[in-house]
Amino acid sequence: MKFVDEVSITVRSGKGGPGAVSFRKESMAPRGGPDGGDGGRGGNVYFRVNPQLNSLLNYRFKNKYYAEDGQPGSGRNMSGPAGLDLFLEVPPGTIVKSQEDGAVLADLSEPGDFLFLEGGRGGKGNYFFRTSINQAPEHAQPGEMGHTRAIHLELKLIADVGVIGYPNAGKSTLISAISAARPKIADYPFTTLAPNLGVVSVSDDRTIVVADIPGLVPGAHEGIGLGTQFLRHIERTNLFVHLIDASETSGRDALQDYHDIMHELREYDRTKGQEVEGYRTLGDRTQIVVLNKIDALSRDRKEEIAERFRRIGIQTMQISAATGQGVRELVFEMGRRVFEKRSEKESQ
Repeated sequence: MKFVDEVSITVRSGKGGPGAVSFRKESMAPRGGPDGGDGGRGGNVYFRVNPQLNSLLNYRFKNKYYAEDGQPGSGRNMSGPAGLDLFLEVPPGTIVKSQEDGAVLADLSEPGDFLFLEGGRGGKGNYFFRTSINQAPEHAQPGEMGHTRAIHLELKLIADVGVIGYPNAGKSTLISAISAARPKIADYPFTTLAPNLGVVSVSDDRTIVVADIPGLVPGAHEGIGLGTQFLRHIERTNLFVHLIDASETSGRDALQDYHDIMHELREYDRTKGQEVEGYRTLGDRTQIVVLNKIDALSRDRKEEIAERFRRIGIQTMQISAATGQGVRELVFEMGRRVFEKRSEKESQ
């Protein structure tokens, strides 16, 4: 479970190949003229936005990427082959920043290829420099150097799973348990002041992106607490993990907490839906309802709380993010639902 939401790499376009200095050598033309060909263009560097990717995992183990240099020209006016272009595949939502000053160089949200660095031009061979005065030039151009940039790749908050719930329900603890993200964790409201993004390994070659959404409270749809700014972060998320503190140490009731958060989502839907045509509602989004902190409950009490949810038609999962109990099962269930959704989209 590696945190690969951001990486720093160096990229370089290819150097142009040098032009050739060459003269015709034929038995019938002992004083043959110049015939040195041009060097090939250096390879370009492109970013290719691939919707099938959801992390920067491919760049975790290597930090230098170079396009191929152009090849030298040769005699008989033969130009050198151009260097192969380099295509760097990234997921939608990748932002390319300069390591030097943090300036945004590209915002890669739409599928397709984006030219980032052009390769150097190939040098001209001596055939190019012939004139009526200088019919046997003995010089050629070197190829232009490629361009090098030290860049930082960041993945915007485009998550497969959004973890929602009251403050201190254990969302940050869960993110830290299932990924390498290390959010600030403390026992007071609004510990999380910005969404945390973690890349979670479901199997050896499959990952999902999970976002810890800062805590909601009654009135959040009106801007109370941390307000609507974080509700916006989950509008593009297909699956919610609704995390509920079942320990009763908060003094709140688990089922009432569920109803409170659902009320906020539906009220946000009501106001947002009036503003944006085609708005995707939050209250109807697929959820996995999870009772957290069950290590603090007796077996009978856990069953009693789960039964209260079953009475209103909700099946729950039970975990302890702090001890790891049930966490792996939750990860597999999140992965199963996410991959099913991806398969549905691919088949459409």
